[in-house]
Amino acid sequence: MTADVVDDQSVGTLRGKIVLAAADVLEKEGLNALSIRTVAARAGVFPPTIFRLFKDKEGLLEAVGEHGFDTYLQAKSRLPQSNDPVADLRLAWDLHIEFGLLQPAYYSLIFGQSGTGRLSQAGGKAVAELQRMVTRVAAVGRLRMSVERATVIMHAGGVGVVTTMISTPPEARDPEAAQVTREIILDAITVPLAAGPVGTDRGVGMAGSAMALRAVLAEQGGLPLSPGEKLLLLELLNRLADVQHGTSGI
Repeated sequence: MTADVVDDQSVGTLRGKIVLAAADVLEKEGLNALSIRTVAARAGVFPPTIFRLFKDKEGLLEAVGEHGFDTYLQAKSRLPQSNDPVADLRLAWDLHIEFGLLQPAYYSLIFGQSGTGRLSQAGGKAVAELQRMVTRVAAVGRLRMSVERATVIMHAGGVGVVTTMISTPPEARDPEAAQVTREIILDAITVPLAAGPVGTDRGVGMAGSAMALRAVLAEQGGLPLSPGEKLLLLELLNRLADVQHGTSGI
């Protein structure tokens, strides 16, 4: 077992060794087996070393989640960016579902720890990337609501589908459920291409125009507005985008 001493030169190597050991426990034995003592034994270090490097178990779990999610985030960043941001959003949904089903232990670690009241760092990165893609939809005037609300709806739908499917025996899963849910959500948050940015529904036109303006202003930057004025403008645009749903904003 490695001596409980960590110098600056060995920190990175030792952290990596511990994360890989924890990942091995997670993949082979599941999340419930992922204890500090078990990981320490698997990595060949003393438990205090893990506390020194990761502060606590939550810190270790964050690092393992980052490790497992890295491949998914890299794949997501390599998704083609076409002239149809809704089609790109559809591909991102499919990649999300695929990752969840192929790596259920990592997925549960990243998105299934709702009792903490916060999203993991890896999960936060995934949601930020989703919001970026939803903002592209807004930029072409095809969003029915605010960027934030559309992001929340799509994220909740994806997590709900994956967690339901991984808790269902493979032979009992509905292979088309993910695709059906995807299309229901896309129909709810986006305007059909044929309808254009305005469409026939006045509420849809207002939402699309408000979010398109928001996206353009964000791209330009350097607005002659104070921080308070920028927050007010964002609130007003979001309110206009969400008013068709009977609320005054997110």
